[in-house]
Amino acid sequence: MQNRREFVKEVVAGAAVLRAGTQLAWGLPNATQKSKVVIVRDVKLRTPGPAPDEKRVAALLDHAMQTYFSAQNPVQPWKQIVRPGQVVSLKLNALGGRAIAPSVALVTAICERLQQAGIKPGDITVWERNSRDLEAAGFKLSNAPGAVRFLGSDTVGYEDTSVSYGSVTTRLSKILTRSDVVINMPVMKNHNIVGVTMAMKNMYGVISNPSAMHGTACDPYIADLNMIPQIRQKVRFVVSDLKTAVYEGGPSYRPEYAWNEDGLMVGEDRVAIDTVCAQIVQRKRAEKGLNTLEQKGTPLTYIATAADAQHQLGTNDPARITLIERNIA
Repeated sequence: MQNRREFVKEVVAGAAVLRAGTQLAWGLPNATQKSKVVIVRDVKLRTPGPAPDEKRVAALLDHAMQTYFSAQNPVQPWKQIVRPGQVVSLKLNALGGRAIAPSVALVTAICERLQQAGIKPGDITVWERNSRDLEAAGFKLSNAPGAVRFLGSDTVGYEDTSVSYGSVTTRLSKILTRSDVVINMPVMKNHNIVGVTMAMKNMYGVISNPSAMHGTACDPYIADLNMIPQIRQKVRFVVSDLKTAVYEGGPSYRPEYAWNEDGLMVGEDRVAIDTVCAQIVQRKRAEKGLNTLEQKGTPLTYIATAADAQHQLGTNDPARITLIERNIA
């Protein structure tokens, strides 16, 4: 990959695995360390047809995770995120339907790795805010005991007691509150209110009243929502499906504004993830001759708020982001 990004790109050979055990936590450990974001792409991901090849998707996932954790085998990274006996859920962004949601192949591969890391199938839930969104994305709903569950918060419901932080007062999905670990699985899209929607905005799908938090370009709502302890502490890692992305007209799927990125983005720092996402969308918009997101009137202020001294959810400073990009085809 040519050096065309604004971020630092480096591979730290032989680096120790990030904080051992299950102590992963959002944000930066201290002011001297950088946040790592890994993007792995495969230009043959859809070979031989338009749908992603299952084996190549699984290989892409393993490559991304092993790169991020400097791991020698594909199960080791998951043992750094979860431990046997925990309840784990995968929060998808499936609002755009099958064309722009995390693929069934990717979700299947993650569930397999989680089980190999010691998580029982019955302790894994794949979910969205509404069950119909999962179905539209190609997932078969299931709530069978002892098996991986596929359902929405509309099936399980929300907690009776509200939680608050700053501008946000809401009720949390019972899937979230009853999970020990949540894997955040967003997709990369333009958003006509906030500029881009990625890791932090995906948390609008875990609450009872997302429509109440779209004023003032969702700032400070997105940052405040991610500060709620159950979200900040339980949502441990981001695995973003970049097979298809949208640079204009989002958050709905707009085929005329979509492109094939054919990759995965993984990382721990949700602010750094959203910062990298914004840079990629901005670059694609420039290639297409469109205004910047700031010129369009969606200046991404929520990302800066999430990184400020009050929130400290991560970094949006390019100098403190190590972006590692690889191609595996």
